[in-house]
Amino acid sequence: MISLPIAAAIFVLSFLLGSIPNGVIVGKVFYHTDIRSVGSGNIGTTNAIRALGKKGGYAVFLLDFAKGVLSGLIALAIMAAVARADGALTCADGLCLAFLGAGLGHIFSPWLGFKGGKGIAVCVGAMFVTFGPIAALIELALFAAVVAASKYVSAGSVAAAVLCPFMALWVFWGDWVAVVICSLMAGVVIWAHRANIGRLRAGTERRIGSSHGKSQA
Repeated sequence: MISLPIAAAIFVLSFLLGSIPNGVIVGKVFYHTDIRSVGSGNIGTTNAIRALGKKGGYAVFLLDFAKGVLSGLIALAIMAAVARADGALTCADGLCLAFLGAGLGHIFSPWLGFKGGKGIAVCVGAMFVTFGPIAALIELALFAAVVAASKYVSAGSVAAAVLCPFMALWVFWGDWVAVVICSLMAGVVIWAHRANIGRLRAGTERRIGSSHGKSQA
């Protein structure tokens, strides 16, 4: 169990870690390109591939994925050092707060005027620690299956976000604080894709490999 101040510290540290804008940093340092001026202007993997090429885009994905993993590992280390029997929240709640903090930091980066990416890479990275490898791989499998079937990255992203609360129920059954935290993060990710959802409904979203149409994040 952990106290509320420790839970708050986990959230803040994870938020700051998640807020590091890897897409902007990689683009400017190695490619002399601000990816915010290319395509959708998003700092995530899909637009990074478009702006920087596959190597640059995959580097951005790995760095964002690592932010999520590291946020969970930091939370584990903190809780191992300070957990006690009379805390207000469970250690699972602490992991979920790290998941939430990293995702929100990425989507609402204070270094970019509280703008950022759409949270998929960082959230999947955090899931490997928060949910465990099996649940995280199920999320990835659904994402990949929907993208392969539809050719829309955004459709796979939204599908994975929709699945998240159900995975939280499976992993954290009975710990309703943890389920609510994960569901909140899923809701924010879906909200971040609202423009993509609108284009999917209108049939104007850009498919993988398409050279026309407005880009997705």
